Amino acid sequence: MMIAFVIAAGMNVFSYWNSDKMVLSMYGAHEVDERSAPEYYGIVRQLAQRANLPMPKVYVIDSAQPNAFATGRNPQNAAVAASTGLLQALSRDEIAGVMAHELAHVKHHDTLTMTITATLAGAISMLANFAFLFGGNRNREGGGIGLIGTIVMMIVAPMAAMLVQMAVSRTREYAADRMGAEICGSPRSLATALAKIARGAHEIPNETAEANPASAHLFIINPLSGQRMDNLFSTHPDTENRIAALMAMEAESGGQAAGFGPTAGAGRSVNLPGGFRSSRPAADKPRGPWGNGNSGSSSSGRGPWG
Repeated sequence: MMIAFVIAAGMNVFSYWNSDKMVLSMYGAHEVDERSAPEYYGIVRQLAQRANLPMPKVYVIDSAQPNAFATGRNPQNAAVAASTGLLQALSRDEIAGVMAHELAHVKHHDTLTMTITATLAGAISMLANFAFLFGGNRNREGGGIGLIGTIVMMIVAPMAAMLVQMAVSRTREYAADRMGAEICGSPRSLATALAKIARGAHEIPNETAEANPASAHLFIINPLSGQRMDNLFSTHPDTENRIAALMAMEAESGGQAAGFGPTAGAGRSVNLPGGFRSSRPAADKPRGPWGNGNSGSSSSGRGPWG
């Protein structure tokens, strides 16, 4: 048990200190600043000020799938990243909601929480493997029962460890949704963003995530196609449930959410999955907050990250 725990802890401590560099490099993210992406960078800076957080490093991932994640071991060493697909597909208010969600993960120290959980899950998985290697059929009195029991343990124990890890991840997503809505001032903006990202993640594959499924829990919406995993092992709650919780949060506040930026609350509503409605016109193709005000002014609504 001690050997399994020490090995799992050692691997996760290394990951804890280097996770930001590893993940950002894995997804080919490049850092942006106030000169290269003033609107996107400005949104993150304003949200960080609202959340009383140090300014994180800001990255862009060249991926058509709309998605985003946060990484780093603590608020002082945090980084947030958004895909080009997200910057092109979402409105300013919606992008603010997504980045507020990611900053909520930073504020909650979720990287630390998930590292501790991963350590325990890794130790349980190693124990199962050790039991198979060193246990097995040595019990002559039990015949084949010992070997069968060991095989069952080898299968069930890692499964139990994964369930614990997934449950913690799901809980943190709900908490980050709530705090993110508070930071950006508009639960509805985050709700509509989740609906759009979920639809885009289903339609557009993320090849890097498919090749590295262990990183799926980092994203605001599961980036995997779902072909390799069952809902039982999903790292994220059901999107419609998350939207329902956010809309209930808005109802609690009397629907008086201030929103984010000068365009908050503008536009008529459009249909969304789950029966919810967006505050942005259906015909309005948003211009993502990249570059200057003229970036992405084409009729296609695309920005310069394409």
